[in-house]
Amino acid sequence: MKHFLIASLLAGAIAFPAAAADYTIIAPANPGGGWDQTARSLQTVLQEEGISKSVQVQNVPGAGGTIGLAQFASQQKGNPNALIVGGYVMVGAILTNKAPVTLSAVTPIARLTGEYEAIVVPASSPIENIGQLIEQLKKDPGSVSWGGGSAGGTDHITAGLIAKAAGVDPTKINYIAYSGGGEALASILGAQVTAGISSYGEFESQVKAGTVRILAISSEQKLEGIDAPTLKESGLDVVIQNWRMVAAPPGLTPEQEKAVGADIEKLAKSAKWQETLKTKGWMDTYLAGDAFKEQLAKDTASTEAILKDIGLVK
Repeated sequence: MKHFLIASLLAGAIAFPAAAADYTIIAPANPGGGWDQTARSLQTVLQEEGISKSVQVQNVPGAGGTIGLAQFASQQKGNPNALIVGGYVMVGAILTNKAPVTLSAVTPIARLTGEYEAIVVPASSPIENIGQLIEQLKKDPGSVSWGGGSAGGTDHITAGLIAKAAGVDPTKINYIAYSGGGEALASILGAQVTAGISSYGEFESQVKAGTVRILAISSEQKLEGIDAPTLKESGLDVVIQNWRMVAAPPGLTPEQEKAVGADIEKLAKSAKWQETLKTKGWMDTYLAGDAFKEQLAKDTASTEAILKDIGLVK
């Protein structure tokens, strides 16, 4: 009887699936921003898809995500139930802030979403295409003022990469950093700058309304619904996306890393996540595992090189 009971219990244990993991997701930014929205979207979909029964989000803002990153790497080591969201902005912030903790201190799981950079001019501009803008840049780099987000951010890096690809000294670029998208847009619409750089989503309504002219997009291939060539098509070897990712702590076993990766893959392929991407206007640029780790290493190297070229990193 005793043996039968043990056998029955074992059979029962095998029949029941393992309990879904409980995750805590760190958003290394204030509530409301892109990283926070990504963390809360992950929370909703992980729970609604039954991938995890309970998910908490914690905000740890400051210094382009580097404060949250350092805290996560030290406090969550070896914990397979902790995740952190981050993105391309963090790569630049680590370099410009000389942060002691870098992305090599965590376990990258997947790139989830991305936005490509658009180069625009006001509708009143005499510049009709990217070729004309580059021609002016080559003649007199200082005469082309670029309006975009914070110094050392994705927009600034894009301007530097464009200059470098065009054979122009990146330290000569006339980049004007604005603290918010609204401020940058007002300066572009008011023709206070020659050209504007930001993620396409920031300009989409103005492009459709005809108040700004899009000259180029920073994607690998031409994008459906966007009437503009890629920078590559225009003879400038520049591909850049402002991506967002999810990472696990350091010190996971290969099995734990695989299990976390499987949960994120389930999420990324779910109908609810695809619906979230449409609602938020985010592009699905999912890339996981070793392929993402390789891309991250490339992005880090090219960002470090251009920030040195611009003079923001010694």
